[in-house]
Amino acid sequence: MKKSYCCPSSLIPCPLSIPGQSRPREECGVFGVYGHPEASKITYFGLYALQHRGQESAGIVTADGREVREHKAMGLVPDIFNEAMLEDLKGHSAIGHVRYSTTGSSIIQNAQPFRVCHSGCNLAVGHNGNLVNAYSIRRELESHGSIFQTTMDSEIIVHLLARAGTVDMDEAIVSTMKRIKGAYSVVMLTDKTIYGFRDPMGFRPLCIGRLNGAYVLASETCAFDLIQADYIREVAPGEVVAIDENGLRSFQGVTSPRTANCIFEFIYFARPDSTIFDKNVYNFRKSLGSALAREATVDADFVMPFPDSGNYAAVGYAQAANMPLELAVIRNHYVGRTFIQPSQSMRDFGVRVKLNPVRDMLRGKKVVIMEDSIIRGTTSRTRVKAIREAGAREITMLVSCPPSRYPCFYGIDFSTSGELIASHKSVNEIRDYLGLDGLQYLSIESMIKAAGGDSGRFCLACFNGEYPIPVEDYIGKFQLER
Repeated sequence: MKKSYCCPSSLIPCPLSIPGQSRPREECGVFGVYGHPEASKITYFGLYALQHRGQESAGIVTADGREVREHKAMGLVPDIFNEAMLEDLKGHSAIGHVRYSTTGSSIIQNAQPFRVCHSGCNLAVGHNGNLVNAYSIRRELESHGSIFQTTMDSEIIVHLLARAGTVDMDEAIVSTMKRIKGAYSVVMLTDKTIYGFRDPMGFRPLCIGRLNGAYVLASETCAFDLIQADYIREVAPGEVVAIDENGLRSFQGVTSPRTANCIFEFIYFARPDSTIFDKNVYNFRKSLGSALAREATVDADFVMPFPDSGNYAAVGYAQAANMPLELAVIRNHYVGRTFIQPSQSMRDFGVRVKLNPVRDMLRGKKVVIMEDSIIRGTTSRTRVKAIREAGAREITMLVSCPPSRYPCFYGIDFSTSGELIASHKSVNEIRDYLGLDGLQYLSIESMIKAAGGDSGRFCLACFNGEYPIPVEDYIGKFQLER
């Protein structure tokens, strides 16, 4: 049964209501390494490669068997760490985290990895995902005396590990995994071991690699490429891997009768040079464009992407439709934050400073614009207007995924259906709102076929409203700040 949920804004404000924020926000990225003499530097470069998954804060925790050290701050990885800092983070094992807040405010207290010392043992956790039963577990823990230091759901994992009532960490992890529900890919560091574990449906990616004699864990394989590590395999859904001086061992923590890989990771979040869920992201996005070419025949002079979101689907579409591909919008790669406010006459400054149309290319042309998704539509509307003002005669937009009609509660930051334009407008109404001559989305069937044809492998809730894990506990009750 399809359901549409909308969180009361007084409980869970949606960042998509922030002016100018109309694209889905990344979740988080995690990294871990064991057995490398420069573990902190390896982790730094791993996080650098995963920066696209979170730009609010970053942190690294290291261990050398005797002492645990940490540093975390708000901002981007290269702004937070320097050579001297990394030298001070001594140890042969480390975990790191880049964060965008899907649960918990964007403040330093919520930066990860989250570290505690319990019964003389150090424990640090980095979490990518979202727990849908965090509210009820937190209420229960607080009623039994737990005191929380943050507003993020990741801290719940640490409390459950500490309260597991066992000195065996393997058992504590399994006990915790049996309690929490939702999406989680976790790297964890203790004094002498690092762990990686993943929810039983495998919503978020987590990979294992080998770097000389060291083992590495990462959200995406692009991190392995940068540090020149060899990709071994994914952490399986529900699996726990433990890495210590004896090497790597693994065991099944929890099981599920189905998987629910987030297909939006393929469509939008993951870097195109990564392999996640055993599939290359670049080739998958090209295949979405090829599928659109079979569904949408458009009479146009050329196809163009809005960089960088539509690049790879546009390549696939152009090749399959035998249509020229042009880069008729240029991206400014040197855009940073400006503290000088543009004048009132500088309309749409926030968009134009990043992307600028090539007027001589567009004048009098019929163009196909390729996009990977439309969330609120405000940014797309401004961009289409710029293309029209540059002289384009006819504009058709093709979207390489189905309409996003339902909120996500598993780690993607669109948590109210009211913020999704497709939840309350038809395709024709969206076309008119964006100022287009034509608009077509890829069908769910073609998207699944491009992904290999196994519809039961993926979470499609944002498209069809069918949630793999019930989210009622999250709706209307989850009072932690976002």
